[in-house]
Amino acid sequence: MSAPPHESRFRTGSGIPVKAVYTAADRPSDPDTALGDPGEYPYTRGIRPGTYRDRLWTMRQYAGFGSAEDANARFRYLIANGQTGLSVAFDLPTQLGLDSDHPLAEGEVGRVGVAIDTIDDMERLFEGIPIERVSTSMTINATAPILLAMVQVAAERRGVGAADLRGTVQNDILKEYIARGTYIYPPRPSMRLVTDVVEYCRRALPRWMAVSVSGYHMREAGATAVQELAFTIADAIAYGESAVSRGLDFDEFAPQFSFFFAVHNDLLEEIAKFRAARRIWARLARERFGARDARSMQLRFHAQTAGSTLTAQFPDANVVRVALQAVAAVLGGAQSVHTNSKDEALAIPSDEAARLALRTQQIIAFESGIAATADPAGGSFAVEALTDRLEALTLEYLERVESLGGMVEAVETGFAQKEIQEAAYAYQRSIENGERGVVGVNRYASSADGDAAHRISIHRLDPAVAARQIDRLSTARAGRDAAAVGRSLAGLESAARQESNLMPSIVEAVRMRASVGEIADALRNVFGEHREAVTI
Repeated sequence: MSAPPHESRFRTGSGIPVKAVYTAADRPSDPDTALGDPGEYPYTRGIRPGTYRDRLWTMRQYAGFGSAEDANARFRYLIANGQTGLSVAFDLPTQLGLDSDHPLAEGEVGRVGVAIDTIDDMERLFEGIPIERVSTSMTINATAPILLAMVQVAAERRGVGAADLRGTVQNDILKEYIARGTYIYPPRPSMRLVTDVVEYCRRALPRWMAVSVSGYHMREAGATAVQELAFTIADAIAYGESAVSRGLDFDEFAPQFSFFFAVHNDLLEEIAKFRAARRIWARLARERFGARDARSMQLRFHAQTAGSTLTAQFPDANVVRVALQAVAAVLGGAQSVHTNSKDEALAIPSDEAARLALRTQQIIAFESGIAATADPAGGSFAVEALTDRLEALTLEYLERVESLGGMVEAVETGFAQKEIQEAAYAYQRSIENGERGVVGVNRYASSADGDAAHRISIHRLDPAVAARQIDRLSTARAGRDAAAVGRSLAGLESAARQESNLMPSIVEAVRMRASVGEIADALRNVFGEHREAVTI
């Protein structure tokens, strides 16, 4: 069937009307102020003068499943095929501060990420990988301080100093309450932990990004591009203000902030979104926080193609979607990119599908010519108009968040959650009523598409993984100094009842071989657990 001539075809995914043609009248009234050159304030056109001429974006495929050895094998496979940075997926028990033998972990150990219980697992995860040379990103939030401490201690055991480590810990807890749900503690003690990591990284891990403020998960939950921008930047403001209230100067920690965005199919809106994000953050950093260091004003971001746009029907079509989205990320000036695999709507990617996703980035980098010039989309009348409009709508949202008292209050009152839920509902309705076309779902669908899905080799978790992981955890507990572990956990709990930074106590507990669950429990004893209020 052909697409109906519906008015929604001429709006972006965020509902912004798209004109039939854009002209010079749609450019910013003062291009010098609004744009500048690449590498110059307000960084609309990119944070480096040459963008990719001097250095390509980091090709960082998100991976991890099963045991530490399973994930390590996938990491080595991707590195051998040209990946230039690691990105670690952790299983749900690890994300929620539960050891693999906890009753609530049953059926989830190693399922959607790698299972990490103790420092021994972290050492296995990086076996044979030069962690002092390979940048590592960790998608972890509620237990971010614990996993970061484990990376530091694993490096110490190799003789690598913390100051030599490069990477990113997501450590963005606010979006967990908004869109994802892997939180442990209530928002305010969780904000303390985020700030502890920021303060600690400034001193101990100066090359490590202490927060990756993530709009990706909000976008996956149904947020529009405008909501993704607004709530991500509002979260960053909250983290910045928390660190400043701790007594830190903005320029001391802001260069260790990074951002993480989704990339959807609306090519021009996505390019404009990234350009608007840089401009908004640059102005906020300078005008609100008084930034003087250019690095504090430069929004560095990782982009991941949108899992929510992938379809189980005819998975091969997902290759095209991912390529289109990756082009948008590169035209938007991303510093790091992950490309989803074609089978991710069905299962954890196969080796072959993961390699094809990586090859997509490599073809863009080395064959498309896009990387040869900085901001190749800049100057397009349509892109510049969309950049301005996205910025204006985002600032309107930020004002609404400010009127509520800030992003912590917006989360506690459910404002952000409600806005995204309504957007998600509207998006789903637009597919169901045919206003929004999805090829293979409500456009050009055929029975052959289902046959193609059935031919995909599905990754299935070996049930023995959980049993082996639990045995290892039991062996680790039996082989450590139980009294020393007890003292370290008591020290952590005592520190949590005071106002000191908790990272040194967490690092010490990791050195004593305390488990993720034991460390998280010590904090639960002080902070309690968050329970989302459900209203009907």
